Amino acid sequence: MKKLFKVFGYVMGAIILLLACTLAFLQLGFPKVDPAEEISIDYTPDRIERGAYLANHVAVCMDCHSKRDFSQFSGPPTPGTLGAGGDRFDHKIGLPGVFYAKNITPFGIGDYTDGELFRLITTGVTNEGSPMFPLMPYSYYGKMDREDIYDIIAYVRSLPSIENDIPDSEADFPVNLILRTMPKNPELVQKPSRDDQVAYGAYMVNASGCAECHTQITPQGVINPELAFGGGRSFPFPDGSVVTSSNITPDVETGIGSWSEEDFVKRFKFYSDSGYVNPKVMPGEFNSIMPWTMYAGMKEEDLKAIYAYLTSLKPMKNEIVKFTSSSE
Repeated sequence: MKKLFKVFGYVMGAIILLLACTLAFLQLGFPKVDPAEEISIDYTPDRIERGAYLANHVAVCMDCHSKRDFSQFSGPPTPGTLGAGGDRFDHKIGLPGVFYAKNITPFGIGDYTDGELFRLITTGVTNEGSPMFPLMPYSYYGKMDREDIYDIIAYVRSLPSIENDIPDSEADFPVNLILRTMPKNPELVQKPSRDDQVAYGAYMVNASGCAECHTQITPQGVINPELAFGGGRSFPFPDGSVVTSSNITPDVETGIGSWSEEDFVKRFKFYSDSGYVNPKVMPGEFNSIMPWTMYAGMKEEDLKAIYAYLTSLKPMKNEIVKFTSSSE
């Protein structure tokens, strides 16, 4: 019996040693990204203007980094909170931990150099070397044009500083360890010419992160590339209602295959019409997390390019039940 306990002790000791080595390896060896570059961006009016367009109407950085008002349709940003962060994303929406949108006004990012901010946006690694949960879609931003990222940085640097201290995000075990292996160096591209409408549309779709919401996820919470743009990803509201993303492949019956280019553009521009009044929404009534009022500010030529790309995809049949009310 003593011999058995002795063997058991050796086995447990080996397991503990292995776990300790694994933890040390993950902590010291990851994330594996290059050091932040030495960058000094010229914050010209043109850069700031272009960055404002990208951050508010394309990449919609302000969608997460402001306080969204879901008492209104599509949860537009609450005035006075632009860039202040603070929104909480946790287990209630199926996430493995508690995560907060950071303050990206000068109050929140004042200790970042331009190079550190560039690395943060494109790799998800902070200036302290910590990885961010990919709720921040850095993998998409890491496939953008360098100049567009510079423009976004110039814009957020120009925001009014809002004093708003944000709690640290905390991922559950073992996700907190897995996170360290996820960041990688960016694969930056040169923005295609607008003359190549499909290629330019593909670039804009990536910058807008369309696949992130309009694709079902695996049981591990990862986007399933085989189902890209087919819709079907569900998002619960605090009241128990659930909205499910639409199929935006060119399937005629269940997607956008029957839509004309004009239909597609009008669907977005409806929310920027001078006569449009965003309605109040009561709990249990139809609502959407799609930031329509933000995407409505996208230029028509960009929306047309997105349409051209989406309609070039393989049609995928997937009938969607868009909304289930908590009252049902």
